[in-house]
Amino acid sequence: VQLVESGGGLVQPGGSLSLSCAASGLVFSRCHMSWHRQAPGKERELVAVIISDGGSTNYADSVKGRFTISRDNAKNTVYLQMNSLKPEDTAVYYCKAQPGNYWGQGTQVTVSS
Repeated sequence: VQLVESGGGLVQPGGSLSLSCAASGLVFSRCHMSWHRQAPGKERELVAVIISDGGSTNYADSVKGRFTISRDNAKNTVYLQMNSLKPEDTAVYYCKAQPGNYWGQGTQVTVSS
């Protein structure tokens, strides 16, 4: 199983980034997918989750209204659109697949002027 995140980078406050996580080696359409993040000195936290068929999503309170999780089961990819970014969104962002508890290697997002 392999999960590969991409799309991270440096962005100014108020800007946007779109993350992608490409999955292989699993039956993607049967997996619930989630995005998590870990800032320096802090524990990893759940950002957003989407169920296997994309019919339901959930978000951390800190990102509601700013982030959108989506998926394309034909492309085995889950996305995280991040708008109105804040410095406190700075972290390494990871995708995760369940069942199986599979993690990607992470992509760095830095929000700074």
